Amino acid sequence: MRQIPSVYSELNLVEEKVQKIIDKNFNRLSPLLYKLLLDWFISAFSNFKDIEKYLILIYLINSDFIFYRKNGIIVDYETFYKDKTLEIPKINLIKISKDLKIPKESVRRKVASLEKNGVIKKTGKKIIIDRSAYETVKPQQTLKNISNFLSLFSKILVENKITKNFISSENISSVMKKNFSFCWYQFYKFLFSYVDRLKKQYSDLETVCIGLLILYNAVTHKEFRNKDLNLKKWRSEISSADKVGLNAMSISDISKIPRSTVIRKLRTLERKNILKINNQKLITINFSEQELKVASKNQNEVIKDLTNLIVRIFNQINIS
Repeated sequence: MRQIPSVYSELNLVEEKVQKIIDKNFNRLSPLLYKLLLDWFISAFSNFKDIEKYLILIYLINSDFIFYRKNGIIVDYETFYKDKTLEIPKINLIKISKDLKIPKESVRRKVASLEKNGVIKKTGKKIIIDRSAYETVKPQQTLKNISNFLSLFSKILVENKITKNFISSENISSVMKKNFSFCWYQFYKFLFSYVDRLKKQYSDLETVCIGLLILYNAVTHKEFRNKDLNLKKWRSEISSADKVGLNAMSISDISKIPRSTVIRKLRTLERKNILKINNQKLITINFSEQELKVASKNQNEVIKDLTNLIVRIFNQINIS
Protein backbone atom coordinates (compact mmCIF):
# COMPACT_ATOMS: atom_id res chain seq x y z
CA MET A 1 0.00 0.00 0.00
CA ARG A 2 1.39 3.43 -0.98
CA GLN A 3 1.93 6.10 1.68
CA ILE A 4 0.36 9.55 1.55
CA PRO A 5 3.08 12.00 0.38
CA SER A 6 4.41 14.22 3.16
CA VAL A 7 3.68 17.93 2.88
CA TYR A 8 7.05 18.46 4.59
CA SER A 9 9.01 16.50 1.99
CA GLU A 10 12.34 18.03 1.02
CA LEU A 11 11.21 17.98 -2.59
CA ASN A 12 8.14 20.08 -1.88
CA LEU A 13 9.82 23.07 -3.54
CA VAL A 14 8.57 26.63 -3.44
CA GLU A 15 9.00 29.04 -6.33
CA GLU A 16 10.90 31.70 -4.39
CA LYS A 17 13.75 29.30 -3.54
CA VAL A 18 13.88 27.91 -7.07
CA GLN A 19 14.07 31.36 -8.65
CA LYS A 20 16.97 32.32 -6.37
CA ILE A 21 18.83 29.14 -7.37
CA ILE A 22 18.33 29.92 -11.08
CA ASP A 23 19.56 33.49 -10.58
CA LYS A 24 22.65 32.44 -8.62
CA ASN A 25 23.61 29.56 -10.98
CA PHE A 26 22.43 30.89 -14.32
CA ASN A 27 25.67 30.41 -16.24
CA ARG A 28 25.87 26.82 -15.04
CA LEU A 29 22.27 26.10 -16.02
CA SER A 30 22.11 28.06 -19.28
CA PRO A 31 23.88 25.53 -21.61
CA LEU A 32 21.32 22.80 -20.83
CA LEU A 33 18.42 25.26 -20.84
CA TYR A 34 19.29 26.67 -24.26
CA LYS A 35 20.06 23.19 -25.62
CA LEU A 36 16.53 22.14 -24.63
CA LEU A 37 15.00 25.13 -26.42
CA LEU A 38 17.28 25.03 -29.46
CA ASP A 39 16.79 21.30 -30.07
CA TRP A 40 13.02 21.77 -29.86
CA PHE A 41 13.08 24.57 -32.46
CA ILE A 42 15.31 22.59 -34.83
CA SER A 43 13.07 19.53 -34.48
CA ALA A 44 9.96 21.66 -35.02
CA PHE A 45 11.39 23.11 -38.23
CA SER A 46 12.50 19.70 -39.53
CA ASN A 47 8.92 18.39 -39.54
CA PHE A 48 7.19 20.81 -41.92
CA LYS A 49 9.88 23.43 -42.70
CA ASP A 50 7.53 25.77 -40.83
CA ILE A 51 7.80 26.14 -37.04
CA GLU A 52 4.39 27.84 -36.73
CA LYS A 53 2.72 24.90 -38.41
CA TYR A 54 4.31 22.50 -35.93
CA LEU A 55 3.30 24.82 -33.11
CA ILE A 56 -0.33 24.63 -34.25
CA LEU A 57 -0.07 20.83 -34.30
CA ILE A 58 1.21 20.58 -30.72
CA TYR A 59 -1.41 23.14 -29.65
CA LEU A 60 -4.05 20.71 -30.92
CA ILE A 61 -2.33 17.81 -29.15
CA ASN A 62 -2.17 19.88 -25.96
CA SER A 63 -5.97 20.10 -25.96
CA ASP A 64 -5.90 16.40 -24.98
CA PHE A 65 -3.50 17.14 -22.10
CA ILE A 66 -5.86 19.90 -20.94
CA PHE A 67 -8.79 17.44 -21.08
CA TYR A 68 -6.86 14.87 -19.04
CA ARG A 69 -5.86 17.49 -16.46
CA LYS A 70 -9.41 18.85 -16.07
CA ASN A 71 -10.68 15.33 -15.46
CA GLY A 72 -7.94 14.25 -13.06
CA ILE A 73 -6.47 11.75 -15.55
CA ILE A 74 -2.74 11.03 -15.89
CA VAL A 75 -1.71 9.16 -19.02
CA ASP A 76 1.74 7.56 -19.15
CA TYR A 77 4.19 7.89 -22.05
CA GLU A 78 3.76 4.40 -23.54
CA THR A 79 -0.05 4.55 -23.37
CA PHE A 80 -0.14 7.98 -25.00
CA TYR A 81 2.00 6.83 -27.94
CA LYS A 82 0.79 3.24 -28.36
CA ASP A 83 -1.66 4.12 -31.16
CA LYS A 84 -0.75 5.68 -34.51
CA THR A 85 -3.70 8.06 -34.25
CA LEU A 86 -4.84 10.51 -31.58
CA GLU A 87 -8.35 11.92 -31.19
CA ILE A 88 -8.53 15.68 -30.70
CA PRO A 89 -11.48 18.03 -30.01
CA LYS A 90 -13.11 20.20 -32.67
CA ILE A 91 -10.66 22.66 -34.25
CA ASN A 92 -11.43 26.30 -33.42
CA LEU A 93 -9.43 28.55 -35.77
CA ILE A 94 -10.31 31.75 -33.91
CA LYS A 95 -9.11 30.34 -30.57
CA ILE A 96 -5.88 29.02 -32.11
CA SER A 97 -5.26 32.42 -33.69
CA LYS A 98 -5.91 34.24 -30.41
CA ASP A 99 -3.87 31.90 -28.18
CA LEU A 100 -0.85 31.55 -30.49
CA LYS A 101 -0.94 35.15 -31.80
CA ILE A 102 -1.02 33.93 -35.41
CA PRO A 103 -3.31 35.69 -37.93
CA LYS A 104 -6.53 33.74 -38.48
CA GLU A 105 -5.95 33.39 -42.23
CA SER A 106 -2.47 31.96 -41.60
CA VAL A 107 -3.95 29.47 -39.11
CA ARG A 108 -6.61 28.46 -41.63
CA ARG A 109 -3.98 27.97 -44.35
CA LYS A 110 -1.63 25.96 -42.12
CA VAL A 111 -4.44 23.74 -40.76
CA ALA A 112 -5.56 23.12 -44.36
CA SER A 113 -1.98 22.13 -45.22
CA LEU A 114 -1.89 19.69 -42.28
CA GLU A 115 -5.15 18.18 -43.55
CA LYS A 116 -3.81 17.95 -47.11
CA ASN A 117 -0.67 16.19 -45.86
CA GLY A 118 -2.78 13.67 -43.95
CA VAL A 119 -1.65 14.80 -40.49
CA ILE A 120 -5.18 15.89 -39.53
CA LYS A 121 -8.05 13.65 -40.67
CA LYS A 122 -11.79 13.56 -40.16
CA THR A 123 -13.45 10.20 -39.56
CA GLY A 124 -17.18 10.70 -39.21
CA LYS A 125 -17.73 13.22 -36.42
CA LYS A 126 -14.26 12.65 -34.98
CA ILE A 127 -11.02 14.50 -35.76
CA ILE A 128 -7.76 12.59 -35.45
CA ILE A 129 -4.05 13.27 -35.77
CA ASP A 130 -2.21 10.64 -37.79
CA ARG A 131 1.20 10.33 -36.16
CA SER A 132 2.61 8.33 -39.05
CA ALA A 133 2.24 11.38 -41.32
CA TYR A 134 5.00 13.46 -39.73
CA GLU A 135 8.57 12.91 -38.53
CA THR A 136 8.81 13.71 -34.80
CA VAL A 137 6.33 11.60 -32.86
CA LYS A 138 7.78 10.54 -29.52
CA PRO A 139 9.63 13.54 -28.01
CA GLN A 140 12.63 11.45 -26.97
CA GLN A 141 15.26 14.18 -27.33
CA THR A 142 13.13 16.78 -25.53
CA LEU A 143 12.45 14.35 -22.69
CA LYS A 144 16.17 13.63 -22.42
CA ASN A 145 17.03 17.34 -22.45
CA ILE A 146 14.47 18.21 -19.76
CA SER A 147 15.67 15.30 -17.61
CA ASN A 148 19.31 16.39 -17.95
CA PHE A 149 18.44 19.98 -17.02
CA LEU A 150 16.36 18.93 -14.00
CA SER A 151 19.04 16.50 -12.86
CA LEU A 152 21.63 19.28 -12.88
CA PHE A 153 19.15 21.43 -10.95
CA SER A 154 18.75 18.59 -8.44
CA LYS A 155 22.55 18.49 -8.01
CA ILE A 156 22.61 22.23 -7.32
CA LEU A 157 19.79 21.82 -4.76
CA VAL A 158 21.90 19.24 -2.91
CA GLU A 159 25.00 21.47 -3.05
CA ASN A 160 22.97 24.31 -1.53
CA LYS A 161 21.61 21.96 1.18
CA ILE A 162 18.02 22.55 0.08
CA THR A 163 17.56 18.83 -0.53
CA LYS A 164 19.61 15.80 0.55
CA ASN A 165 19.10 13.38 -2.32
CA PHE A 166 20.38 13.81 -5.86
CA ILE A 167 17.99 12.62 -8.60
CA SER A 168 19.58 11.24 -11.76
CA SER A 169 18.34 12.12 -15.22
CA GLU A 170 17.30 8.47 -15.67
CA ASN A 171 15.07 8.60 -12.58
CA ILE A 172 13.57 11.93 -13.62
CA SER A 173 12.85 10.59 -17.10
CA SER A 174 11.19 7.51 -15.61
CA VAL A 175 8.89 9.57 -13.38
CA MET A 176 8.07 11.95 -16.24
CA LYS A 177 7.12 9.00 -18.44
CA LYS A 178 4.80 7.65 -15.74
CA ASN A 179 3.23 11.10 -15.39
CA PHE A 180 3.62 12.05 -19.03
CA SER A 181 0.36 13.93 -19.68
CA PHE A 182 0.83 16.03 -16.52
CA CYS A 183 4.50 16.81 -17.24
CA TRP A 184 3.97 17.57 -20.91
CA TYR A 185 1.05 19.86 -20.12
CA GLN A 186 3.46 21.80 -17.86
CA PHE A 187 6.19 21.80 -20.52
CA TYR A 188 3.83 23.01 -23.25
CA LYS A 189 2.55 25.77 -20.94
CA PHE A 190 6.17 26.93 -20.55
CA LEU A 191 6.90 26.52 -24.26
CA PHE A 192 3.85 28.42 -25.56
CA SER A 193 4.66 31.32 -23.25
CA TYR A 194 8.32 31.30 -24.34
CA VAL A 195 7.43 31.28 -28.03
CA ASP A 196 4.94 34.12 -27.57
CA ARG A 197 7.52 36.37 -25.88
CA LEU A 198 10.36 35.66 -28.28
CA LYS A 199 8.17 36.08 -31.37
CA LYS A 200 7.23 39.57 -30.20
CA GLN A 201 10.91 40.47 -29.99
CA TYR A 202 12.15 38.74 -33.17
CA SER A 203 9.03 38.75 -35.42
CA ASP A 204 9.12 35.11 -36.58
CA LEU A 205 10.11 31.72 -35.17
CA GLU A 206 12.80 30.86 -37.71
CA THR A 207 14.62 34.04 -36.62
CA VAL A 208 14.19 32.93 -32.98
CA CYS A 209 15.74 29.56 -33.88
CA ILE A 210 18.75 31.19 -35.55
CA GLY A 211 19.19 33.60 -32.62
CA LEU A 212 19.04 30.71 -30.16
CA LEU A 213 21.72 28.83 -32.09
CA ILE A 214 24.09 31.81 -31.97
CA LEU A 215 23.34 32.28 -28.27
CA TYR A 216 23.89 28.58 -27.56
CA ASN A 217 27.25 28.76 -29.32
CA ALA A 218 28.19 31.57 -26.94
CA VAL A 219 27.03 29.96 -23.67
CA THR A 220 28.82 26.70 -24.50
CA HIS A 221 32.14 28.38 -25.27
CA LYS A 222 34.64 26.62 -23.01
CA GLU A 223 36.08 29.72 -21.32
CA PHE A 224 32.65 31.25 -20.73
CA ARG A 225 30.79 28.20 -19.48
CA ASN A 226 33.45 27.57 -16.80
CA LYS A 227 32.84 30.97 -15.22
CA ASP A 228 30.82 31.26 -12.01
CA LEU A 229 28.25 33.88 -13.06
CA ASN A 230 24.89 34.82 -11.64
CA LEU A 231 22.22 36.17 -13.96
CA LYS A 232 23.31 39.81 -13.68
CA LYS A 233 26.96 39.01 -14.45
CA TRP A 234 25.90 36.62 -17.24
CA ARG A 235 24.08 39.45 -18.96
CA SER A 236 27.04 41.80 -18.63
CA GLU A 237 29.42 39.28 -20.23
CA ILE A 238 27.31 37.36 -22.76
CA SER A 239 28.12 39.63 -25.71
CA SER A 240 31.85 38.90 -25.33
CA ALA A 241 31.40 35.18 -24.57
CA ASP A 242 32.00 33.79 -28.06
CA LYS A 243 35.51 34.50 -29.35
CA VAL A 244 35.08 32.63 -32.67
CA GLY A 245 31.53 32.74 -34.01
CA LEU A 246 29.59 30.78 -36.62
CA ASN A 247 29.20 31.31 -40.35
CA ALA A 248 25.89 31.23 -42.23
CA MET A 249 26.61 27.80 -43.74
CA SER A 250 27.18 26.23 -40.30
CA ILE A 251 23.99 27.80 -38.99
CA SER A 252 22.08 26.42 -41.97
CA ASP A 253 23.61 22.94 -41.57
CA ILE A 254 22.75 22.76 -37.87
CA SER A 255 19.28 24.33 -38.02
CA LYS A 256 18.28 22.77 -41.37
CA ILE A 257 16.99 26.21 -42.39
CA PRO A 258 18.02 27.05 -46.01
CA ARG A 259 21.17 29.17 -46.24
CA SER A 260 19.40 31.97 -48.17
CA THR A 261 16.79 32.22 -45.38
CA VAL A 262 19.52 32.16 -42.73
CA ILE A 263 21.35 35.06 -44.41
CA ARG A 264 18.13 37.09 -44.59
CA LYS A 265 17.30 36.47 -40.93
CA LEU A 266 20.88 37.27 -39.86
CA ARG A 267 20.59 40.67 -41.52
CA THR A 268 17.42 41.30 -39.53
CA LEU A 269 19.17 40.39 -36.27
CA GLU A 270 22.14 42.57 -37.22
CA ARG A 271 19.86 45.55 -37.90
CA LYS A 272 18.26 44.96 -34.49
CA ASN A 273 21.74 45.19 -32.90
CA ILE A 274 21.54 41.67 -31.48
CA LEU A 275 24.56 40.21 -33.27
CA LYS A 276 27.61 41.29 -35.20
CA ILE A 277 29.20 39.92 -38.37
CA ASN A 278 32.96 40.40 -38.67
CA ASN A 279 35.14 40.70 -41.78
CA GLN A 280 35.40 36.89 -42.03
CA LYS A 281 31.58 36.76 -41.97
CA LEU A 282 31.59 35.01 -38.60
CA ILE A 283 28.56 35.77 -36.44
CA THR A 284 28.54 36.32 -32.67
CA ILE A 285 26.03 37.60 -30.11
CA ASN A 286 26.41 41.35 -29.56
CA PHE A 287 23.43 42.96 -27.80
CA SER A 288 23.18 46.72 -27.88
CA GLU A 289 22.31 48.34 -24.54
CA GLN A 290 18.68 48.83 -25.62
CA GLU A 291 18.25 45.30 -27.00
CA LEU A 292 19.82 43.82 -23.87
CA LYS A 293 17.19 45.64 -21.80
CA VAL A 294 14.41 44.13 -23.95
CA ALA A 295 16.00 40.67 -23.87
CA SER A 296 16.51 40.90 -20.09
CA LYS A 297 12.87 41.81 -19.55
CA ASN A 298 11.78 38.80 -21.60
CA GLN A 299 14.33 36.61 -19.84
CA ASN A 300 12.94 37.59 -16.43
CA GLU A 301 9.49 36.39 -17.50
CA VAL A 302 10.93 33.20 -19.00
CA ILE A 303 12.68 32.48 -15.69
CA LYS A 304 9.37 32.89 -13.84
CA ASP A 305 7.78 30.37 -16.21
CA LEU A 306 10.80 28.06 -15.92
CA THR A 307 10.54 28.26 -12.13
CA ASN A 308 6.91 27.20 -12.33
CA LEU A 309 7.84 24.25 -14.59
CA ILE A 310 10.63 23.09 -12.25
CA VAL A 311 8.42 23.30 -9.16
CA ARG A 312 5.51 21.45 -10.79
CA ILE A 313 7.67 18.58 -12.06
CA PHE A 314 9.78 18.18 -8.91
CA ASN A 315 6.69 18.22 -6.71
CA GLN A 316 5.14 15.59 -8.99
CA ILE A 317 8.28 13.50 -8.46
CA ASN A 318 7.66 13.84 -4.73
CA ILE A 319 4.05 12.67 -5.09
CA SER A 320 5.14 9.76 -7.29
